[in-house]
Amino acid sequence: MAKFIITGGQKLSGEIIVSGAKNAALKIIPAAILSPGTMTINNIPKIEDIEKSFQLLTTLGAKVIRHGSQAIVNTKNINKTELLAKLADKFRTSIMFVGPLLVRFGEAKFPHPGGCVIGAGSRPIDLFLEGFKLFGATVQEKNGKYYHIKAKKLRGANYFFSTISVTGTESLMMTACLILGKTVLRNCAMEPEIQALADYLNQQGAKITGAGTPTITIQGVKKLRAGIFNIIPDRIETGSFAIMAAAAQARVKIKKCNPDHISSLLTVFDKIGVHYEKGRNWLLMKPSPNIRSYDIKTHEYPGFPTDLQSPYVVLMTQAHGNSLIQETIYNRRLLWVDMFSQMGADIVMCDPHRVVVSGPTKLFSKHLISPDIRAGLALVIAALIAKGTTTIDNIYQIDRGYAELDKRLKKLGANIKRLN
Repeated sequence: MAKFIITGGQKLSGEIIVSGAKNAALKIIPAAILSPGTMTINNIPKIEDIEKSFQLLTTLGAKVIRHGSQAIVNTKNINKTELLAKLADKFRTSIMFVGPLLVRFGEAKFPHPGGCVIGAGSRPIDLFLEGFKLFGATVQEKNGKYYHIKAKKLRGANYFFSTISVTGTESLMMTACLILGKTVLRNCAMEPEIQALADYLNQQGAKITGAGTPTITIQGVKKLRAGIFNIIPDRIETGSFAIMAAAAQARVKIKKCNPDHISSLLTVFDKIGVHYEKGRNWLLMKPSPNIRSYDIKTHEYPGFPTDLQSPYVVLMTQAHGNSLIQETIYNRRLLWVDMFSQMGADIVMCDPHRVVVSGPTKLFSKHLISPDIRAGLALVIAALIAKGTTTIDNIYQIDRGYAELDKRLKKLGANIKRLN
């Protein structure tokens, strides 16, 4: 099992480049199925979930040619509608393949999607299934672990998301593009990745309005072309690196990012005394010796991202005062703080959704295990500012979300080694 060995306390400075957005890349790959032609995808992050997504697409019969951060994808010869279980049950967004397969071939077979402890099989897919049924599909379910969805003819529908869902919004939006008639989706997620996906689909012939707002309307068309998709910068990486620099009192320039996509975090920075400058595609973090505590509650975009909650907890251990952190998106996302407390963090868990963090506190090295993508990154940040040498096991989870993290942090001066 691969691990990171990190000796903390090193002075960090320099420049770091943000990768393409994981959550945009994982949606455009299955979207290629909608167009039986050749698509070019640029700025692809080199992470585990992306590799699995391309592998899954290939097992269906697609042809994928990789050139560094670019991929040429042709789905003309796809001849299968069943997702290979040993791949599909390893990452949550395998569910995104279902809609495109259903609308193109009339059926899809797949296992319950997997992932880490946050996105594993316990997370329901009822929103997807409800939407597909409204479109006219029938769903056969086997023990809640395997599904067969099929339809002779799909129809447009009106659907209200009982819970705001990014992947649900994107899945039904993609599927509706090729269903003749009008579909209206309400209480939709509003993330920038949804807008980017809709922009691409519209360029290829789709008729989508309202993407990036709570109501999306899709007028179905008979076919879509394949074109070029440039993946937007990863806003979670941008925010994570910004929090890392603030916690480490570092001067770091974050390049090839979009600061507007993390406005909620920058607003918090303004309140707590974190110094920074920003431009159109860069963010300069400056040392901030007197960070104040501040309460946050995670919320769907444009609110405070749940994916930045774990790094923010680390930052609050270096702030003056007490802060209440409330997680409203995922039930299990705060469980990692028990492990973090072993490093000396002063954290009280009020309930599974709320913790109180007191600071500033000194952190000390420990032997830890990464439980999921975002908590794993938070442990890396903690290790960078802790006294001593920390070992983090199960960094496979970190690699699922952050491309070549150790190489990029070394360029900032971090003492980090990868052991396989």
